[in-house]
Amino acid sequence: MEAVYVDKHYNLVVECKQGSKKAHYELYKLYSKAMLNTAFRIVDNLDEAQDVLQEAFLDAFARIHDFRQETTFGLWLKQIVVHRAINLLRKRKMDLVSIDDEQIEIANEEVYDDEETIYKVEQIKAAIKELPEGYRLVLSLYLLEGYDHEEISEILSINQNTSRTQFLRAKRKLIDILKQRGIAS
Repeated sequence: MEAVYVDKHYNLVVECKQGSKKAHYELYKLYSKAMLNTAFRIVDNLDEAQDVLQEAFLDAFARIHDFRQETTFGLWLKQIVVHRAINLLRKRKMDLVSIDDEQIEIANEEVYDDEETIYKVEQIKAAIKELPEGYRLVLSLYLLEGYDHEEISEILSINQNTSRTQFLRAKRKLIDILKQRGIAS
């Protein structure tokens, strides 16, 4: 049986295609916060993330007639946001260096009560910001955005081994930072 994508905002997209400004605004309200978070996790600068967001929505609405609705609008828009954010990073002349594969073991995470977990999440977010840009980008795309290494390699124009290695090194460096702060053991 083939998977069927059900987009709960299908009708809004249809209205957008018909030129409804109200539908454009409704889609913006529905997706802007999540897409801003996606852009921010990649570019790590709120002003630039807001620019990426606006450009992505302008792109999406300008190309709405090309959207065949074979997937959800949110997924399609997220791809535009990610590509725009990556392009911004490229403008910053970000270079990812190809490195050899290596085996790294990472300890399992423990579960804590809510207050302690929230505190640790904030510390982990701060530690992620300290990672080199290439590490942070691959880690964010893989862990937070849900892309696999094949997709990351296409997005960043790197090979899959580089993506895997950057991810493993990012995790190792993140754990080192957290250990220095007494957060990880």
